[in-house]
Amino acid sequence: MAKGKNVRNVNNHNSEAHESHVLQQYVDSDGHFSLVRNFRLADLVTIMNGVCGSFSIFSSSQYLLTKDDDFLWWALALPLAGLMFDFMDGKVARWRKSTSLLGQELDSLADLISFGVAPAVVAFAVGLRTYLDTICLTGFICCGLARLARFNATVALVPKDATGKAHYFEGLPIPSSLGLVAILSYWARRGWVEGKEGIPGGIITLWGQPGGRGDLHPVSIIFGFWAAAMLSKTLRVPKP
Repeated sequence: MAKGKNVRNVNNHNSEAHESHVLQQYVDSDGHFSLVRNFRLADLVTIMNGVCGSFSIFSSSQYLLTKDDDFLWWALALPLAGLMFDFMDGKVARWRKSTSLLGQELDSLADLISFGVAPAVVAFAVGLRTYLDTICLTGFICCGLARLARFNATVALVPKDATGKAHYFEGLPIPSSLGLVAILSYWARRGWVEGKEGIPGGIITLWGQPGGRGDLHPVSIIFGFWAAAMLSKTLRVPKP
């Protein structure tokens, strides 16, 4: 009898744990501010991630216009602030025991801004501005977009622990692009930017005349390799 009771208790516990990790559906209605009513505290934290990425992009633009180094440093620092909010939204969601499909989509969109678009725009501001450079940067952004879409489509298939946390990332997670931001920060500190000491490795001309569409900064290929690592199916990064 006691054994049967214990089994029921275990089953009830597993059922409750499963229910606690089910994503809450979006509740659509014809009322005013229906979107706002679907927001949870964790979603507001996620939006702050997107705010940081957006301000980074604007700061890069201001640097291009004014050549004021303060704007460049803000552009480099704000994606890191976005990472802080990216960590916090998950903790808030677990604390509030409230996760939703809306929050999952917001998280991916905010990550694309802060860790995809913002680093690419900073790289452009630093000096990766040739036609081929921008192809590499565009590929980096689009691969980050595809990686996030794949994550949303396959997240239910990735093995998870008892708390519902995935065991690993499939492909390099997009916040890892902060490693590229760290490299750009080092360059900025040393003055290795356009208009000062110049980009490390210089520039090569693959075809045509120098100054044309065949120019390429070899270091921009790093963004291409990073993009490929994000899309990798075999690369599995353990989740901390």
